Amino acid sequence: MTVTDQGATIWLTGLPSAGKTTIAYALAERLTADGHRVEVLDGDEIRTFLSAGLGFTREDRHTNVQRIGFVAELLASNGVKALVPVIAPYADSREAVRKRHQAEGTGYLEVHVATPVEVCSERDVKGLYAKQAAGEISGLTGVDDPYEEPADPDIRLEAHGRTVRESAAALHALLTERGLA
Repeated sequence: MTVTDQGATIWLTGLPSAGKTTIAYALAERLTADGHRVEVLDGDEIRTFLSAGLGFTREDRHTNVQRIGFVAELLASNGVKALVPVIAPYADSREAVRKRHQAEGTGYLEVHVATPVEVCSERDVKGLYAKQAAGEISGLTGVDDPYEEPADPDIRLEAHGRTVRESAAALHALLTERGLA
């Protein structure tokens, strides 16, 4: 098996508007150019197509993360680099996904896109922070709902202090170091 045939899951966690999806697509472009099979499992798309009907309770969020983790491991075990930009706010949910990968012998990297909530609320890509501030929504991760930062991620990207390209390059370097790129 060549490196380009070896799958792995690269799980990007962080607050809403942290830059997870943007970084994932930049890395996907680079990996694809290098000959890897790549899929991005975007959290919003998963909620629409795989987890429709789930709400945002702790239990529903856990179920959503486990579904995504199952699909990611399935792809990765079949030679795909599965890039997973999802909030995944609870440490125990993320740990369950990591353990599933370990049990199957599938590569797994946890990436904390560590953008401060103040920067995320300025970016406010989907208007969630404005809606929360206006009282239109509640349960916004990192504001009025918990986000448990990873204690020991494989890499912590302070994406607000670097370009998307630099963040993707840092992830690519880690994949190379781990024999996955």
